[in-house]
Amino acid sequence: MAEIRDFGAYIHAAQLPGAGGMPVGTGGRAVLLLSGGIDSPVAGYMMAKRGVELSPLHFASPPYTGERAEQKVAALAGKLAAWAGPMRLGIVPFTEIQEAIARACPEDLFTLIMRRFMMRIAEAVALRDGGGALITGESLGQVASQTLPALGCTDAVTGLPVLRPLIGMDKEEIIAVSRKIDTFDISIQPYEDCCTVFTPRHPRTRPKLEMLEAAEAALDVAALVERAVDGVRVSWVDN
Repeated sequence: MAEIRDFGAYIHAAQLPGAGGMPVGTGGRAVLLLSGGIDSPVAGYMMAKRGVELSPLHFASPPYTGERAEQKVAALAGKLAAWAGPMRLGIVPFTEIQEAIARACPEDLFTLIMRRFMMRIAEAVALRDGGGALITGESLGQVASQTLPALGCTDAVTGLPVLRPLIGMDKEEIIAVSRKIDTFDISIQPYEDCCTVFTPRHPRTRPKLEMLEAAEAALDVAALVERAVDGVRVSWVDN
C-alpha cells in the first residue's frame, strides 16, 4: 500500500504483530521463582509483558541437583531475556534447608514447608534488591502444593504480593505459550531441580496453617533463611 503526502510518500508492506504489553520496567521489579520446568518461564514472560522487570531466583540442591540443572536454568533465563532484557539470575544454596526439613518435619508436609522457605528467601532477596512482588508458575490444582489451602499456607509467610499469572490456565495452554517463547524444549530436558528432591509419597493437599507452623518449630527458620540469602550467587544473563 502506498500513502502519498505533500512532503513525500510512504510504502507499507505486510504488518507483523509485536509481543504487545507494556515497556519492561514500567511495572516495577519482581523476583521470579524460576525452576527448570515448563511453567515458571511462562509466568515470567507473562509478567514481563505487563512491564515487570524480572529478577529470576533458582533454588539448587547439590549434590542432589547437578551443574547441568543450573545450566538449564541459565538457558531458560537467556530465552526470557530476549523478551524482558538483561537480568540478574540468583542461585540459592538450598541443600541445607531441604535436609533439615527431611530430618525434622513430617514427610507429608515436606513440599509445603519447602515452598514456605522459598517464599521467605525470595521475599528477602526482593526487599534487598528493590523488588515489589514475587512471581510463581503455579496453576490451581495442578499438583498437591497448588490447592487453595496449600497456596494460602504458602502465602502466609510473605508480606509481598504473590503474582500467579498461570493460576487459571491448564497445561496445554501453558505449553502453547512456552513453545511461542522458545522455552519448551529446554524445560523438558531431563535435569531435575530441587522440587523433585525428597518428594513425599503422600503429600498433604488440605493443610492447615497451624499444622505447618508447629512442624517448622523444630527448625531454626531465621538462621536457615539468613544463610541461604547470604549464599546467593548472582550472574548477569542476556540473550
